[in-house]
Amino acid sequence: MRRREFLGVVGVAMAMRPRAARAQQADRMRVVGVLMGPGEDSITRGRVTAFQNAMRELGWTEGRNVRFEVRWGDGDIGRTRTFASELVGLTPDVILAVSTPAIAVLKKSTYSIPLVFVIVNDPVAQGFVSSVAHPGGNITGFSFIDFSTLSKTLQLLKQAAPELNRVGFLFNPDSYPYYEVYLKSLRGEQQEVALDVTALRVHSEAEIEQAFEVFAAAPGAGFVVPPEPFTSAHRKLVVKLAAQFRVPAVYGLRDFVTDGGMMFYGPNNTDIFIRSASYTDRILKGANAGELPVQAPTKFDFVINAKTALALGITIPANLLALADEVIE
Repeated sequence: MRRREFLGVVGVAMAMRPRAARAQQADRMRVVGVLMGPGEDSITRGRVTAFQNAMRELGWTEGRNVRFEVRWGDGDIGRTRTFASELVGLTPDVILAVSTPAIAVLKKSTYSIPLVFVIVNDPVAQGFVSSVAHPGGNITGFSFIDFSTLSKTLQLLKQAAPELNRVGFLFNPDSYPYYEVYLKSLRGEQQEVALDVTALRVHSEAEIEQAFEVFAAAPGAGFVVPPEPFTSAHRKLVVKLAAQFRVPAVYGLRDFVTDGGMMFYGPNNTDIFIRSASYTDRILKGANAGELPVQAPTKFDFVINAKTALALGITIPANLLALADEVIE
C-alpha cells in the first residue's frame, strides 16, 4: 500500500473511532437510582411511575436502555442512610434524590455521581448547591417551597377558621431541621394573621399523639403540617388525630387531603417529578449537573376537603371555595 493510501485509511479509521465509541456509550444500559425519603404507598409509587413515564417519553425504556433502582427511606433517617450507601455502591449514572434527608446523605456519600434532588426547600441555604443559577459540583434539582408558601398556608387556615388564635407547627427536626430556620421568619408573619405559632417537634407516633392531645386541649387551636418525610410517613395517624380532636389543619402535601385531611396548599408534586426527568435525561446524555440551574415549582394547588371541614363543624367561606383548584365534597 502506498504511503498516501495508507494515511487515508488511517485517517478514516481515526475519524470513525469517536463515532463508534459514542455508539457504544449510547447503546449501553444506563442505571438511574431513585432514593425516596418518604414511605412507599400508592401515592408515592404513582409519583415514581410519573417520573419513569416521563423518562420513557424522552427515549429511556426500562429493560431496554435504562434500569431504575428505587429505594424507600420510609421517613427514617437511618434507613435513608443505608439505602444511600447501597445506591452509591451500584455506581449509577445519576441518582434522583427525593426529600432533604435523601439529598443530605447522598451529598456526603458521593462527589462524582450526578445528583438531581426534588421536594427540597431552599437548597442554597441548606448548603446543597452554591447558587440557584450555578449549582456547581455534582448536584442540581427542583426546589419545593419557600417561606412565602408556608406563610400563605397559614393565611388560608385563618380564613377557613377565623376563630383560631393559635397554631401548632408539627414537624420532625431530625428529618427536616430547615423548619427551625423557618420558624424564626414566621414570628413576624404571625402578627399579620393574629395567630400564635407554636413549634411541635415530634420524633415518634407517641409524640405525635401527645402533641395533639396537649395542644388541642384548649379552644382556638389549629395545625399546620409542613411537607417533610416523617409526618408524611405518618399522615394517616395525623389526619385521624385531627378528626379525633376536632381541630382544623392545613397540610403542605396533597397526600394528607387525599387521606381525609381538611386543606392542602403547595406545589404539585407529580409535576415536579415529571419535570425532573428532563434533567435526568440531559445528564445521561452528557450534561454536567452542576451547570444546570436549580428550578422552582411552576404549578401550585389549593385543595379543600369540604366533607372533612363539615365534620369538624367548619363552614368554608364561599370566597375561599372559589379560590380552590379542587373541592372534595
